[in-house]
Amino acid sequence: MKEVLSQLMKDKFAKIALIVLGVIYLALFFADFLAPYTKDFSDRSMAYVPPSKIFTIDENGRFSKPYTYNYIREFDQKTLEMKYRLDRSQKFYLKFFSKGQSYKFLGIIPMNIHLVTVAPEGRLFLLGTDINGRDVFSRLLFGGRISMTIGFLALFVLFPIGLLYGGISGYLGGKTDIIMMRFAEAVMSIPSFYLLIILASVLPSGMTSIQRFMLIVVILALIGWAGFARVVRGMVLSIKKQEFVQAAKTIGQSRLGIIVKHILPQTTSYVIVAMTLSVPSYILSESGLSFLGLGIQQPDASWGNMLKEAQEFTNIIYRPWLLTPGFLIFVAVLAFNLIGDTIRDILDPRN
Repeated sequence: MKEVLSQLMKDKFAKIALIVLGVIYLALFFADFLAPYTKDFSDRSMAYVPPSKIFTIDENGRFSKPYTYNYIREFDQKTLEMKYRLDRSQKFYLKFFSKGQSYKFLGIIPMNIHLVTVAPEGRLFLLGTDINGRDVFSRLLFGGRISMTIGFLALFVLFPIGLLYGGISGYLGGKTDIIMMRFAEAVMSIPSFYLLIILASVLPSGMTSIQRFMLIVVILALIGWAGFARVVRGMVLSIKKQEFVQAAKTIGQSRLGIIVKHILPQTTSYVIVAMTLSVPSYILSESGLSFLGLGIQQPDASWGNMLKEAQEFTNIIYRPWLLTPGFLIFVAVLAFNLIGDTIRDILDPRN
């Protein structure tokens, strides 16, 4: 792993991708502290407010502590549009490492310190608000925890099943191998995304978002293991003929012991690459389900259900800040793919 990391850092694009993912996951870990508001915050009078403007020069042209103004909502009877203008009657200075709304850090430690806040009567919307007056920046942080972790959780279920299934099938061979592979091919033939839609749509409506999240993880894992097992089985077919496997047989090692202790560790290079390249597909699957309204449900946030609001043409034109979740999904998927491709090149014995 040290060699792989050193080689990754030598590749310019992979290094940038690692830094980007590191920043994203660090921000998600400290989401409660970085977010100006908690995940339950909502101000219905501030629906679709544009991003707050931060000023560092006052009306006299002098440098000032950063401050912002609240927005006033007005209805334009000529254009029939809701418009917002700055209420310059009162400044609200930005306060750093200051007390704000109470929360539990990591769901355990009670805290109320936020990176940046304003006075209680002021509003700070760094990326504007949605239709319910919820801070988009705060929801991006909380929603990212779901969108960016679902892939790894699915892999923890998928890879052990695929590894063991493919290992047993390849090592035993014969009729056992034929039956196991035909079953795996039957699973692979199922159109996964449509199956996800069907399964997600029949889930009970009273389920919490956490329960739906865990079920989506299980569903993603149960339909994704077959392709992985098939590749592992092909690798095992060649590895089981090696001398060290024959030696393990000679000393009386059990079949399962040979598979787990001697054969499967030889597939580590492929497993690392496969894991890295599989995470983006699970991020996209969860985002797609949530975008269609079949995944994480409101008021809980994920990047998918946040992006759903941006599908309206008027929102794309007049409220581009609602597209931010889509941009983050694109950046995260691209970063994972860059790292996966680089690791594959590093571990490829032909290089």
